[in-house]
Amino acid sequence: MNNAWQETLDHGNVLLIDGAMGTELQKRGVPMDKVAWSGAAVLTHPDTVRETHEDYIRAGARVIVTNTFGSTRQMLEPAGYGDQVEAVHRGAVNLARRARDNVADQSVAIAGSISTEPPAFDRNAFLPREKELAAYREAAGLLADAGVDLIALEMINDTTHASLAMRAALETGLPIWLGVGCKRRADGKIVSFDHADLELVTILDELIPMGPTLVNIMHSAIDAVPPAIQLVRKRWAGPVGVYPESGYFTKPNWNFVDIISPADLAAEAIGWVAAGAQLLGGCCGTSPDHIRALQAALPALEDVRNV
Repeated sequence: MNNAWQETLDHGNVLLIDGAMGTELQKRGVPMDKVAWSGAAVLTHPDTVRETHEDYIRAGARVIVTNTFGSTRQMLEPAGYGDQVEAVHRGAVNLARRARDNVADQSVAIAGSISTEPPAFDRNAFLPREKELAAYREAAGLLADAGVDLIALEMINDTTHASLAMRAALETGLPIWLGVGCKRRADGKIVSFDHADLELVTILDELIPMGPTLVNIMHSAIDAVPPAIQLVRKRWAGPVGVYPESGYFTKPNWNFVDIISPADLAAEAIGWVAAGAQLLGGCCGTSPDHIRALQAALPALEDVRNV
């Protein structure tokens, strides 16, 4: 298992991960499935997936995330790929490993992505509870068996479905990154990205005691990040990460509107690191150029960490 990423954090340094996968694939011409979003791209456009990983590694990412965000049975089966769930997960890990072999050394780690998103992002389409848990166990088990270094839970925006995914991920024995999405409500409260009536603190208080290795503020509006870091650090003594989104979603495509510039992302990151973040990257709307800008800013970021 590659634990160079953990050593970087343990030494108090800044760890760079990759940026968006799904939206970057869309930008490169891969059609987004109406039900599984980017989940089938491993089967339909494997070279594009691999090349995207390679570009992020070249940009400076020390952890790359598999293209399995939309690949649980919960999403793939309604999209017509139910008999290829295993092939998708193993293929995604293989493509990430090939990308690493092509352009990097073994210090680049591979994170296996699992989301709790329902098919077509329809909140009424979740599987029954036991089948949903089985879908997360299947995904986590396949990723672990294929050789990922850790599990990255992404778009964790509630407690009910998230607790099932956490349970399944923890059963692998691998390090678990808990990735919560949030936004700032009109009254200033920091709430779930998907549920304006659910405060972020409720999610954190439910899931942090389950034992993640790292807590990420991911796919979050940039203006919500500073207060979200504060909320996490009041409850969590371990490492904190930030990888925000930029633009907006109209199913099934991302709209690249008012995307934060790479230079502005790097400038914002200075404040995030000063507030306690150690892991940095990007989510939907970001690109290898954003990771390249973070890499260029790494000396300044490290200076802030050492103050």
